[in-house]
Amino acid sequence: MRKLMIAMGGSIMLAAPLAQADVVGLGATVGYWNSDFSGHAAHGSDRVDLDSELNLSGKSNTDASIYIEHPIPVLPNVRLNYTLVKQDGRGNLGSPYDQVPAGNIHSDLDLEQLDLTLYYELLDNWVNLDLGLTARKLSSELVIREVGGSSKRSKTEVDAVIPMGYLSARFDLPLTGLSAGGEGNFISYSGDSIRDFNVYGQYTVSILQLRAGYRQMAIDYKDGKDRIDLKVDGPFFSAGVVF
Repeated sequence: MRKLMIAMGGSIMLAAPLAQADVVGLGATVGYWNSDFSGHAAHGSDRVDLDSELNLSGKSNTDASIYIEHPIPVLPNVRLNYTLVKQDGRGNLGSPYDQVPAGNIHSDLDLEQLDLTLYYELLDNWVNLDLGLTARKLSSELVIREVGGSSKRSKTEVDAVIPMGYLSARFDLPLTGLSAGGEGNFISYSGDSIRDFNVYGQYTVSILQLRAGYRQMAIDYKDGKDRIDLKVDGPFFSAGVVF
């Protein structure tokens, strides 16, 4: 993973800033993601389906970001993003999972991400193009509890810091405040892979920025005996300010 991070960083430095902001810019957004889960989790040789067996449903989804752009050509711009997805459900295990026997269960899944992205503006006019590198702190915890009986409990955890490529593109419709775009993070390495992208329409008036679109995140990652292989997707809405 360390070699991969060095290679990705070198490629981005060679791509190097072709455009930079003329002045310092600052922006912040907060949004809601109406997401659905599919996929599975595994502990050793045990495996559980997140949809058909756990019957997970949305509890709360939060997404927030802040960024700063500057006119210094050599230094990258900086963006922080935080995503928290919480799901719970009552389901039925078809076969034992870890210490939990087959039968009625209650489950909670928390998926938390903190991204630090360093990026350069390659284009900055009616077409905006950014390229960079993201360090993602990924934390996932799935807790499954037996309902009744001996109330056995299992916890499946994935915790890692993962380097990812970052790409963002936006197309502005001049004099209207309307634009459309997309952005994404991606990596595939040694059997593990993550992709996280969104497409959106945006309206900006004065310092207010409104955005609506669709986001999909797919994670296939193993941490010791525990593994998550899941997809989270659905529409989102965000509101922010830009200076």
